[in-house]
Amino acid sequence: MMQQLDQLAAAGSALAQEDLSMFGRDPWWLVVIKAVFCFAFLMLTVLFSIVWERKVVAWMQLRIGPNRHGPWGMLQSLADGIKLMLKEDLVVKRADKVVYLLAPVVAAIPAFMAIAVIPFGPAGNEISIFGVRTPMQLTDLPIGILYILATASVGIYGIVLAGWSSGSTYPLLGGLRSCAQMISYEIAMGMSFAAVFLYSGSMSTSTIVESQQNRWYILLLPVSFIIYIVAMVGETNRAPFDMPESEGDLVGGFNTEYSSIKFAMFMLAEYINMVTVSAVAITLFLGGWRAPWPISTFWEGANHGWWPLLWFTLKVQLLLFFFIWLRGTLPRVRYDQFMKLGWKVLIPVSLVWLMLVATVRALKNEGYDFSQIVLYVAGGAVLLLLISLLVDFFRRAEVVEETDGDGAFDPMAGGFPVPPLPGQSLPPVPRRRPRRERELIVSGGTDTVSDGIGNDGKGGDGA
Repeated sequence: MMQQLDQLAAAGSALAQEDLSMFGRDPWWLVVIKAVFCFAFLMLTVLFSIVWERKVVAWMQLRIGPNRHGPWGMLQSLADGIKLMLKEDLVVKRADKVVYLLAPVVAAIPAFMAIAVIPFGPAGNEISIFGVRTPMQLTDLPIGILYILATASVGIYGIVLAGWSSGSTYPLLGGLRSCAQMISYEIAMGMSFAAVFLYSGSMSTSTIVESQQNRWYILLLPVSFIIYIVAMVGETNRAPFDMPESEGDLVGGFNTEYSSIKFAMFMLAEYINMVTVSAVAITLFLGGWRAPWPISTFWEGANHGWWPLLWFTLKVQLLLFFFIWLRGTLPRVRYDQFMKLGWKVLIPVSLVWLMLVATVRALKNEGYDFSQIVLYVAGGAVLLLLISLLVDFFRRAEVVEETDGDGAFDPMAGGFPVPPLPGQSLPPVPRRRPRRERELIVSGGTDTVSDGIGNDGKGGDGA
């Protein structure tokens, strides 16, 4: 299998023929303009997303959202940012002050860096800015996706350092949770990326988008897309996976001891990460800057000029709405359920799927017919399903054998309440006395004998 993967990678590299010569030729002033554009795109998208989230969630919950600042309340995010900057800036007495002040910066800066390799338009169809032809992308690298993963990993350190440097228990627990999420969910995320690398033959973002000219990878690699969507929600600490800042059990999580502009930087980093992971999902699975299918078929100029920027922005807003939709509909899961999803579901499924994709690509390179490949893959999938059904059947039989007899079990044995499994039953719940009995007991009636008090008002049996 490893030899086949090596041959597949070599063949993919030969097919990709990635040409990055158009990058790195811009004059310094144009590089500055493109960097400022990327920064402004992120900031404006964040300002709009915060208002949009509050309005959409308000609409879902049948209440009124922001409607005071600006037309339709669109300047509410700007007003909140100004308010946070004017608030008193507090520094906790027991905090490690250097790390405490550095943590928000470490969380925010890497969030801006990942957008540098995201293509907003085709690299071959250059646009003109002040008479200079340039691609609609700041830069690109042969390992652009690995660069994005690296910057995303560095941003987690800001949250971990914030929890540790605060000198408080709850922020420390929030930082540790964020570290555990990063480890468990970036493994599944990386393996979902590997399937894209096998199909495109490149790690360059512009080459990956170019390879989706005929068919988007969401159709070819649907399992990788679903794994990445779940992993990106966990990676950004968004509901229902917002464990590092769970106010139900951690007060405010890693940012409990932060106020003023430092707190605003953590919020800014979260929303910028949402935009970044959405842009990565679009680049890898949704055709990047390409127009959707109905438009691209009857309009030849849909993917030329400045139009790709519009399609890219609409796709980003669609995925941001998905984030908001999750927050407005799903409750927060327990932390043990969250980690189980990462380690016991996403990672095994992504590993099996990656091996399946590598096998299909290797068979195609060997010249096998498509029907034969489908037959082999379907046979392997059916075999795995049969094995899983047998394992599940014997596991259920063992549970039933262990719970023979009265079938009672302790729902609090694991430290938190759990529902009964098949074959188990809850212990009897003590019932309240009927209302007539309670009235007799309160009034000192005859039923008070059962409580050890006789009718004559003395203890025992009244003797």
